[in-house]
Parts: sequence; C-alpha cells; structure tokens
Amino acid sequence: MRVRLKQLLLVVLLAAAAAAAAAAKTQPMSKTNCKTECGNVTIPVPFGLTEPCSLNTSFLITCNQSIPFLKTMEQKVRVLSISLDGQLEVSLKVATSCVNNNKTSESESNFWFYRFDTPFHLPSKQNMLTVLGANTAGVVQPLDSGYRSLCVSVYSGRMEKEPPHDESCSGSFCCETPILQRLSEFYIYSINISIDDMKNTFESYPCGYAFLVKEGGYNFSMENLRNFKSSNTFPVVMDWAVGNTCAKKNASSYACKSNHSECYNAEVGPGYRCKCSSGFRGNAYLPDGCVDVDECAEELHDCLKGRSSCSNSPTGSYSCSCPKGYEGDGKKNGTGCLRRSYSKIIIAFSVSGSILALVGGTLYVYCELKKRKLNKLKEQFFQLNGGLLLQQQIGRYSGSSEMTKIFTVEELKEATNNFKEDMVLGEGGQGTVYKGILSDNRIVAIKMSRISNPNQIEHFINEVILLSQINHRNVVKLLGCCLDTEVPLLVYEFVPNGTVYEHLYDQSQSLRLTWKRRLQIATETAGALAYLHSATNAPIVHRDVKTSNILLDHNFTAKVSDFGASRIIPVDRTELTTLVLGTLGYLDPEYFHSSQLTEKSDVYSFGVVLAELLTGKKALSFERPDAHRNLAVHFHSSMNEGQLLDIVDSRIIDEANVEQLMDVANIASHCLRLKGEERPTMREVAIELEGINIVEKHQWEKVNLLSEETENLLKATPSSYFGIDGVNRRSIHSGSDISNRISLSLTSGR
Repeated sequence: MRVRLKQLLLVVLLAAAAAAAAAAKTQPMSKTNCKTECGNVTIPVPFGLTEPCSLNTSFLITCNQSIPFLKTMEQKVRVLSISLDGQLEVSLKVATSCVNNNKTSESESNFWFYRFDTPFHLPSKQNMLTVLGANTAGVVQPLDSGYRSLCVSVYSGRMEKEPPHDESCSGSFCCETPILQRLSEFYIYSINISIDDMKNTFESYPCGYAFLVKEGGYNFSMENLRNFKSSNTFPVVMDWAVGNTCAKKNASSYACKSNHSECYNAEVGPGYRCKCSSGFRGNAYLPDGCVDVDECAEELHDCLKGRSSCSNSPTGSYSCSCPKGYEGDGKKNGTGCLRRSYSKIIIAFSVSGSILALVGGTLYVYCELKKRKLNKLKEQFFQLNGGLLLQQQIGRYSGSSEMTKIFTVEELKEATNNFKEDMVLGEGGQGTVYKGILSDNRIVAIKMSRISNPNQIEHFINEVILLSQINHRNVVKLLGCCLDTEVPLLVYEFVPNGTVYEHLYDQSQSLRLTWKRRLQIATETAGALAYLHSATNAPIVHRDVKTSNILLDHNFTAKVSDFGASRIIPVDRTELTTLVLGTLGYLDPEYFHSSQLTEKSDVYSFGVVLAELLTGKKALSFERPDAHRNLAVHFHSSMNEGQLLDIVDSRIIDEANVEQLMDVANIASHCLRLKGEERPTMREVAIELEGINIVEKHQWEKVNLLSEETENLLKATPSSYFGIDGVNRRSIHSGSDISNRISLSLTSGR
C-alpha cells in the first residue's frame, strides 16, 4: 500500500513539474527571429545581440566566441548574467602595481578606466573595493567630483619568517571596503606604499592588486595571494534602467510593451524598469511577454481542498466556488463554504443592522463633540505658543521665499506614525527629535521643544524667524514649525549619517574618520559658526557647540545643529547676561563664572571639538585619571610639555601631515585660553583652518611620525605657530588671496 502511495505522489510531482516547464516555454524573452543566448548567458529584451533586437544601442550585447560583452565608451566588459529586475553581473579586471627596484622602491603599475552609458552604473551597497598586498593602497576615483573609495592592506612586521595570519580580509595583506557612491565613470588603480622598514616585505610580495567584486564574491587566503594572477577577473553587480521616468503608456518611448505590465522608477539614479502585473510572469518589455499564471494548475491558490473548486482567470487571478447548497468565497483565509440558511441570515442582518445604526449614531455624536473640543484646544495652544506673533512676523517678511512654513499637527503625526518611539532619533536637554516622512516623501527631523516659561515664547518666535532665513550649507536648515500642540514642534532638514561624536567613539559605526575628513569637518564647522557670529542680521551664539551637535550628511558634509540653547546678541552689545547653559567639558569657564555670554564662548567650545578631533578622546571622561578627565586641561598641559605625540589619536597619526597636526593643535590651544579676550574670533579660526585645508588638498606628503624630526617639531612651543592676530602665517601660502576668498564664503554662506 505504501509503495503505491509513493508511486502516486511521484506521478503528481512529475505532472506539476511538466506543467511548470510548459508554462516557462510559453514565456518569450526576446523579439521574433532574435537570438536569445550567447554561450550560457540568456539575452532578454531590452538587451539584444543586434540593434533591431535591443531597445536601443545602449543595450546592445556583442557575442564574441560565445562570450557576451557590454560595449562601453572605452572598452568591452564581459557579461556574466542578466536579470530583468534591473541588475546584471559583469566581469572587471584587476589593477596591479609592482616594485621593480627594492633600493629606490620604484614601481610599475597599470590602472583601468571604465565609462558606462547612461542606463548603467555600479551600486554602492553591493560591491566592494578589495586590495591585496603587503603594503598596498587601492583607490576607486570617480571622474566627477565625488568621493574616492580608498582601502589599504599592510603588514607591519618583519618578513624574517612567514607572517601569522587568520585568513580574513581585515587589513593585513587584504582589505575591503564598500564603494562610497554609485559609479558610472571611474578609475581604479593600485599603489605600493614604500616604507624603509618594509624592504623585506616587498622582496616576498613585490606586487599589490586592487579590484572591484560583488559582496561575498571573493574569499581571501594567503595561498591565493602567493599565486594571484593579474589577469584574474571578478564578478561585479551593475544596475540598469530604461528611459528617464515612468512615462504615459501611449508614448512611443514607453518601454513596458506588455498589456499586463507596470513600470516603477529605479531606486537610485535616473530611469525606470518594467515588471509583469500581479498574476502574470515573463518579460514586460515584449508586447506578449507577460503570460497568465495558472494558479490552479500550479497550486498557488488558497481554495479549500475537497470543499471548493479552483477556476483560473486569464486576467491574472482565480476564483474558488463552493458546491451546490453552500455559499461563501471558498478560501481558507476567507468565509469558506457554509451551508445556506436564509431565515438565520435575515434575522442576523436585521439585528446587526439595528445595532450598527445605534452604535454609528452614538459614535458620530461623540466624534463631533470631540472634534470641536480638539479644535478649540488646538486654537488655544496656537495662541499660547506665539502663533499670532509668528503670523505677524511672516506678514512682515512676506516677500521672502525662505520664510518658515507652519505645519499642522496632523501632518507631523502622519509623518512620524503618531510620534512612535521607533522614530526617535535622539533626546537632549532642549527636546526630543523624531524622524519623519512628509506627504511629498521628504525625510525631515522633527524636534519636540521644551519650553517651560511662557516668557520665552516671544524670544522663541524671533529665533524661528531668524533661523528660517539662515541659508548656509553647514547649518541644518529650519523648514518650519507647528504651534497647535502643547509644546512647539520644529521641522528641520534630515541629516542621515549621524553625528561626529558617534563616528569618533561608537565602535559600531562603519565610517572611519580619517585625518583629511576630520580637517574638513573642523573647517566646515568653523565656517558655519563664523557665519552665525558675523554674517547674520544679529550675531547668534550657539551656546552648545559639541561633536554630538555636528551632523554628517550623505556626502559627509558637516552641519551644525540643535539651536535650542542659542541666543541672539543685539547688534549694539558685545555680551549678554544669561542663565548658564551648555554641556560640561565644552562650557566656557569664563562664561560659567560670570554668566556673561559672548561669541568667544562658542570659540572655547569649538576648541574642545578640535581637541577631540585631534586626540580621539571624549571632552569629559571619568574613566581617565583625575588630571586627564577634562580634555581641555589635559590638552593644554600636553602642549605646554611638548607631548602632543602622546595624545594624538593613533588612528590618524600615520596619515596626517605633521605640520598640519601642529597648526591645528595650536589653533585649538588658542581657542581654549581661559580669558575670552585672548581667544581668536571664529572668523579668524575659520580663515586659518580653510588655509590649512586648501594646502592639504594640493599636496601629498608622506611623513614618518616616529622620526626624531617629528618628535622635535611636536615638542615645539605652541605659541610659535599661531599668530597673535589669530592667523597662521606659515600654513596660508597664498596670503591675502586665500583670506579674501574665505572672507567671501563666510559672508555668503558658501
């Protein structure tokens, strides 16, 4: 009996497989009389082996000795597979650099340049830059002004014996990192890093390699490194799309030809893709490419087995029918099949109808009363939070297109899913910040302010008006506010890459803050603070400058945020007596003792930020010894004792230019002076840092920080580098020209 059951089950499975195979054969992949394969790769429309068979010349595939190639503007790229969901796999070459003279460390290298047509690009999340070698750097350089992807593999030991290794690509002999942005035009090249102590390393491993590979497409081993061939190629994932945006179906350029197809815009970059509608499968780029799925034959339905029968519909759906004497939809997750009983149905409908009418009438009256009460409460909140004053101010600035928008609480509740906890980005002394998605799909940050004193309302509204008119690329933009709630809500632009604090101290963060990036962050932050101090209608003192209030956007541009503690200093005054606010470790000692707030208070706090970027240490830590708990004090003492080398962050000490380190350290030291009058202005600091940054961008200098010359330079007296007037004469080589350029950028907000 069991043998017969097994045989019957085998027959059913074979029949199902045959039906699926027959369905697959009826799904065309290419146009009539067009070849569909090159070697073992299927070529579906919109791709084709000849121009009439492809959507356009961009999707033309060249088949050379059964190997398909995608023709770019510079060279041919081998195609490994094509997917109709908007991706294909291609094979890219390896960039090589080899040392041919161990005494001079001169090297031979090759690089590759790729330029793809508009429909194609490499996505940033699915491909890795991988570098092999003892002391090798690999670089992916976009042709435009985008960010370079860089990875360095090193071996810091001596090559007297075989080095220990754990067969992982973690930086020793092998490193990998995701590319920073989508790529369509780029160089990839490899560089040997020449270090005197590493001569034996080059003798054993004279060559370094850099290549792109899809995530998980390469597993490192030392055996592979020893036998690695520069002729190797690796699979890379590439995205593709058609057209520009989803067009109307009657347009001649519309690529979704099937009557049962839909289009959707590509997630990244321009263009759109086509897919078969629900209930159909196949190639949506062909007129008859999407065929109906027979859910009944393939058992893709949820009809009740043995109680209802399945009927396929050529429109892409199916239905379940109950046997005679039963009613319902015949589905497992629906009403099923129930025996008919008309009298019970009539009684049930009558009773339920009466109950629903009574309940509905009661709910209607209750909702109307609640709605009136809620509208009255919202109007009271609007007045208490300064709504009338804000409307008057908006009337005065009605000619400005940058004025604050007043959002309704319903808009912001919908944007934050009713302020759910999983939408919280962070909490601070000035309020809670939520992530929100507006109706136009803009992602914003919504801050629920804390205002306990009604006398603060007028000042709050004045700040909203002033901040809404600030337009600086390094200041988080205020988009609007909501006043018809118990506490005011502020709507800011969303900055996605977290804070500088997180990337300095949170080990879970993937971004590594290199010295170049830290210098850029310091320069941009100083420019923003200088703008607030000197380029607005009235000077604005931030009063809470710290690394957790400096955000990084998708391009890793610094943006100063959280103006909840900020104060406006009248133009006819230089200081303001206020209640002391700020964060311990960043708080200006002079302001703390006198309660006299000046622009120099921000200068002190920025000095602490510079010290953090240099040392990688927190501004205040009770885990450090008593004498080192306060970073500002510890930094001052280390500078005065010529021990800067001992406190510089080990993560940047090997890559930073020693003169730049010393220049920035001296700026930080001057900013941290106890007397405000002895500190430079933020404008002077910004000019100085911009000068250092400009010099850094135009030179590539390899410095061994462990040399005797470096230690002597780091032990130099701090005051010998930063001028009395706040300008470093040695680091700004272009003199007044650079100063004029920086002065202009500070005034215009870049």
